[in-house]
Amino acid sequence: MPEQTQKIIKRKFEGLVVSAKGDKTIVVEVKTAKLHPKYLKRYAVSKKYKVHDEKNEFKAGDRVVFAECRPLSRQKRWRVLGKQEKNS
Repeated sequence: MPEQTQKIIKRKFEGLVVSAKGDKTIVVEVKTAKLHPKYLKRYAVSKKYKVHDEKNEFKAGDRVVFAECRPLSRQKRWRVLGKQEKNS
């Protein structure tokens, strides 16, 4: 019987770099809008992720895309994929 491999779906987010003070680590803030179940009002929710930046190439204010990966440290489970291009 041939072996079947399962495709692992990795989550991807895009957000704004708010801090790049750590070595090979950036803090990225992701903003989303949620809908209240009872009052049906939209409200903003933000969450910060510690993301691995191998080459220290991103600085505060950059928009980046990052994806889930294996645990790299106690808090880092995300790796930068690249810079988000601005649509002007």
